[in-house]
Amino acid sequence: MNRLLTTALAGVLALGTSVAHAADDVSLQLKWVTQAQFAGYYVALDKGFYSDEDLNVTIKPGGPDIAPAQVIAGGGADVVLDWMPSALASREKGLDLVNIAQPFKTSGMMLTCRKDAGISSPADFAGKTLGVWFFGNEYPFLSWMNKLGLKTDGSDGGVTVLKQGFNVDPILQGQAACVSTMTYNEYWQIIDAGLTADDLVVFKYEDQGVATLEDGMYVLGENLKDAAFKDKMVRFVRASMKGWKWAEANPDEAAGIVLDNDASGAQTEEHQKRMMREISKLTSGSNGALDPADFQRTVDSLMSGGSDPVITKQPVGAWTHEISDAALN
Repeated sequence: MNRLLTTALAGVLALGTSVAHAADDVSLQLKWVTQAQFAGYYVALDKGFYSDEDLNVTIKPGGPDIAPAQVIAGGGADVVLDWMPSALASREKGLDLVNIAQPFKTSGMMLTCRKDAGISSPADFAGKTLGVWFFGNEYPFLSWMNKLGLKTDGSDGGVTVLKQGFNVDPILQGQAACVSTMTYNEYWQIIDAGLTADDLVVFKYEDQGVATLEDGMYVLGENLKDAAFKDKMVRFVRASMKGWKWAEANPDEAAGIVLDNDASGAQTEEHQKRMMREISKLTSGSNGALDPADFQRTVDSLMSGGSDPVITKQPVGAWTHEISDAALN
């Protein structure tokens, strides 16, 4: 009888221990589909960096009809990845998004143009049709056009904006002189389609003084009042940045991990390896903590719109070092 009681007691204690140490759930909403742009998170999942932090992380791929701000506003994710222009615009409209970490140090956004469309500098944009992504991705472009003094309504002396799908068809089919591209993705789609670098002229937003921060981690400010939530985010940021630094050091392996997680099967190994090498250039130099100077540069760019700026006032409380300091120091 004593032996049975001892065995039963041991079982209860073991159960209690497992319950006490159950991993905390965290849901992450990506800005786009599964690809090397998000390799750090898939690496952290695959290599056990999240489980080492007692986290059970669910990574939710994005897509053309998924807006991260709307997802988190509706309670569909704990953390979302978004570009800062979109996040700050959402914040000014009333959604309390707060940046808790910034793995991307530099911008990969570009406007890629055909030379045979008569474009060699931004001075040649007037009168041309330019492809632009929307769903929150248009804000850096609008800030740039404001800086150049170019209207975007198709009027004389301005530019005509073509709402670009998430492809490069407009430049290939002659519908637009320029299209929006990223250094790690759409530019190479143009090259793979048959145009050469000599056929193109590329304007990097970084070089035009209108670069804004991309792919930051955002949460709802109200959730940061909860100590348990903050603790989860500290562990999440720490594991995620470990994943990013591993991906930077092992780009080809990281690309393979991304492919293993791509349920669509739409990605190719060559494209993902190339993308990962380009992504590493953007995350290099960041330990995950937002640089206040980079934040202010983004804000200044978004507010420099004359009578039609993307945001109209300095954001207060739009970022915090509380999580990244605890995670990284």
